[in-house]
Amino acid sequence: MAIKLHDSFAVHPGPWLLEEIVKPYNMNVSGTADHLKVTRPALSRLLNGRAALTPEMAIRFEKAFGVSAATMLRMQSAYDLAQAKSASETVKIERVREPA
Repeated sequence: MAIKLHDSFAVHPGPWLLEEIVKPYNMNVSGTADHLKVTRPALSRLLNGRAALTPEMAIRFEKAFGVSAATMLRMQSAYDLAQAKSASETVKIERVREPA
């Protein structure tokens, strides 16, 4: 049986990467962007939670820091789903009746 976590446990991977990966390596956004071969603005948007983690960026972090790309992408997916669920309160859709 799968464990069901409350949606509030879903965190954007960007701020997590900043606090748990970038800062412990004593790196700043510019230095990390250079190392990952991405632009500073693109990395800044991710680390500040304003842009989604792409598979390509997840692979860059995996290669540079050893953190699992799959784990980071699951974090992004969980965050996206939690955001969509909270926004879905305004969408009124009725359940389709099962066929007899």
